Amino acid sequence: MALRTEFTDLFGLRHPIALAPMGGSSGGALASAVSRAGGLGILGAATGDRRWLDREAPILAASAPGLPWGVGFLTWGIDASAVDHALSYGPSAIMLSFGDPTPYAARIRQAGALLILQVTDLEEARQALDLGTDVIVAQGTEAGGHGARRGRSTLPFVPVVVDLAGAAGPPVLAAGGIADGRGVAAALALGAAGALIGTRFQATTEALVDPAITRAILDGSAEATERSAVLDIARGSDWPSKYLARTLAHPYLERWRGRETDLAVDGQARQDYQDDVARGAIPPLPVWAGEGVDLITDLPSAGDLVGVLAIQAEDALARAARRSSPPG
Repeated sequence: MALRTEFTDLFGLRHPIALAPMGGSSGGALASAVSRAGGLGILGAATGDRRWLDREAPILAASAPGLPWGVGFLTWGIDASAVDHALSYGPSAIMLSFGDPTPYAARIRQAGALLILQVTDLEEARQALDLGTDVIVAQGTEAGGHGARRGRSTLPFVPVVVDLAGAAGPPVLAAGGIADGRGVAAALALGAAGALIGTRFQATTEALVDPAITRAILDGSAEATERSAVLDIARGSDWPSKYLARTLAHPYLERWRGRETDLAVDGQARQDYQDDVARGAIPPLPVWAGEGVDLITDLPSAGDLVGVLAIQAEDALARAARRSSPPG
């Protein structure tokens, strides 16, 4: 059976699967592979580094001509010029996450791109609907990387956002802890129109990640993930305090857990972090990983992965339908 939803219809996709715009690692080759396989590839432009975007966007545009794709930003870290620069490449959509999207919504629409807003709580969801977003991504706390400090898990959060959007509202994508086709099927069962997937796509041949990070994801477990602000503080990152980050275990988490205030004023500790990165004692970046990391055991191409996810989702939904059918 075909998994046709409002989301696939909106973008002309074969599968209700979108690549999370993971900052730096969702590059042109990865996004292109997802789009060419029938999903929606989204570049992870983070805070809008022009050199990065100027390198990765042409790769995507050249290798997936005529196919839908997008660019994702960390809303708190950009300005209008970053959005305008991304729009100059002609993406199908701009995705904004973590911050107030109000200053950018109108210019995105005026450029002819669709607006995708990721939300982590009901206040953000209501704002997204008031802005007339074309797609909402409802992110649960199982997600790898950043999410709301006081967010909800995916299972209860997604249907609440679906109900808030209503039958006539924009399609909702589920995000957080989805790492196989069963998770995609679960998202659809919750009323979502698809799934936005991050950590699973980190472990693909096209992802722009250090090999050590790939190995950590393949070897990782959900029990080893933790949500904390420690690594943002240690790195000197400017992430708003509203958001925590889920990562795999890390020496600085062990050293500073519960002492975030002390770390924030300890300049030597932050310098030690940079020195440890420089000498290879710790990974160049934290290993962002969601609670679905246990399900990630191989390193496929992203295109093959999209196809596998779709088949698994169809099979899971078919099994559920058979179980719910009366005997005979």
